[in-house]
Amino acid sequence: MDIQPQGKTLPFDGYDAIDTGILDIFPYEYSGREIELEIGTEEFTSVCPFSGLPDFGMIAIYYVPDKDCIELRSLKYYLLSYRNVGIFYEHLVPRILEDLVKVCKPISMTVEAEFTERGGLKSRATATWDREDEIAEDIEEEVWSFDKYHEIKPQ
Repeated sequence: MDIQPQGKTLPFDGYDAIDTGILDIFPYEYSGREIELEIGTEEFTSVCPFSGLPDFGMIAIYYVPDKDCIELRSLKYYLLSYRNVGIFYEHLVPRILEDLVKVCKPISMTVEAEFTERGGLKSRATATWDREDEIAEDIEEEVWSFDKYHEIKPQ
C-alpha cells in the first residue's frame, strides 16, 4: 500500500459558500444609549485550506449597536455557513468583522477567534472596527485628495 500524506487534501468550499444574505437585523430601541453586546459560540468550524481538515474554535463578537442589532438565529446560520469553507484564521476574523459591520452598522465591533491547539500551537485572532476611526480615515483621505489635486503653487 502506497501512503502519501504530503499533498493529500480533502475537498472544501470556497468563499462563495459564506452566506451573508442570511444575516438579519432588528431595530435597537435605545439608539443613543450605548450598551455592549457579547455573543459567542464554542461550536465554530471552518476548514484548513492546506489539508481540508476541520478547524474547531470559539468565536466571540463584541459590539455597541447604533440603530440595529444582529438577529441571533441568522448569525448562527451565517457562522454555520463557514463549516465547509477553506479559510485561514487570519482571513476568517476580518471577513466576519466586515460582513457584520456592513449588516448592522454598529458604533464599534470586535471579533475574536480562538482555535483548538494543533501541533502544540494555540491560535487566536482579533479584529476591531470603530466608527470614529473610519470617520477619521475618511476625513484624512479627503484632505489628502484635496491637497493632491489642489496644490498651492508658490508665488
